[in-house]
Amino acid sequence: MSTILLAGGAGYIGSHTSVELLSSGYDVIIADNYSNSCPEAVRRVEKITGRSVKTYEVDIQDKTALEAVFRENKLDAVIHFAGLKAVGESVEKPLLYYRNNIDTTLSLLECMNEYGVKNIIFSSSATVYGEENPVPYTEEMKRGTCTNPYGWTKVMMEQILEDASKADKELSVVLLRYFNPIGAHSSGMIGEDPQGIPNNLMPYVAQVAVGRREKLTIFGNDYDTPDGTCRRDYIHVTDLAKGHVKAVDYVLKNSGVEIFNLGTGTPYSVTEIVDTFEKVNGIKIPHVYGARRAGDLPESYANADKALRVLGWKTEKTLADMCRDTWNWQKNNPNGYNTAE
Repeated sequence: MSTILLAGGAGYIGSHTSVELLSSGYDVIIADNYSNSCPEAVRRVEKITGRSVKTYEVDIQDKTALEAVFRENKLDAVIHFAGLKAVGESVEKPLLYYRNNIDTTLSLLECMNEYGVKNIIFSSSATVYGEENPVPYTEEMKRGTCTNPYGWTKVMMEQILEDASKADKELSVVLLRYFNPIGAHSSGMIGEDPQGIPNNLMPYVAQVAVGRREKLTIFGNDYDTPDGTCRRDYIHVTDLAKGHVKAVDYVLKNSGVEIFNLGTGTPYSVTEIVDTFEKVNGIKIPHVYGARRAGDLPESYANADKALRVLGWKTEKTLADMCRDTWNWQKNNPNGYNTAE
């Protein structure tokens, strides 16, 4: 069976993708520096699947260290999850983001080139559509103007991968543009465990629910949307992970570059998320409305028809599932993977 290297594979999306790949019969190797993840997540992946995962503690930027992973294993494909991802932090520390995110991509591509690995799947983002494109976003739209360095790194990394594929006709690249992953594995054993104050809505809601945060601040309730709050395309992380399995199946059989949106195609507002979380879990989420946050678009959602047509993939889980599974993870792991607290 094919062996897949998950660069940054111990993180939120990487750990869930590991479960789905292992359950589909693939062998998985994880390389991660645990800067925004932890080894405990990998141990739990092994527990859920009953399969072992070979791991390397390496910084993907460090090409010399990364070469050992390629030298010691016969790899069939790489999934590139490695990267810094906090929008606000990227505005404060742009050089850190450009150095880290672009270097990880270059190191991976150089090692792949040297060791004859010809298949890569990249964790991209809906943020590459920028501000100019109308919703719903489709894959043939031009990449837009981003509002922050994090988004620009995704645009640049997509461009680097496309250029590398043009230069090497054997190189097969799949760019997966994620929308807003939330939820957790139904076992409650793995989930999203942000370090510090969460940047994203759902982990913040979950931490309010479990008593780690006092209340939720909703940024802006005067947008031109049905209830005045921003609307986003939220996707269950397990559905997203299954999309990666389909992408691996595809990338191993094709060459060139393909782009796929991974989303539900249905936007939900911040207020709808909070209301649904309260309803399905029977918990009140204290919340207040604050000023708009710079860079937030009123609406962002996918047209995911291409993923269905080409990969045979579509989402299966509902918003209620996303809210239920988030709480199941958080209530069983109030401090995330840090069980010592």
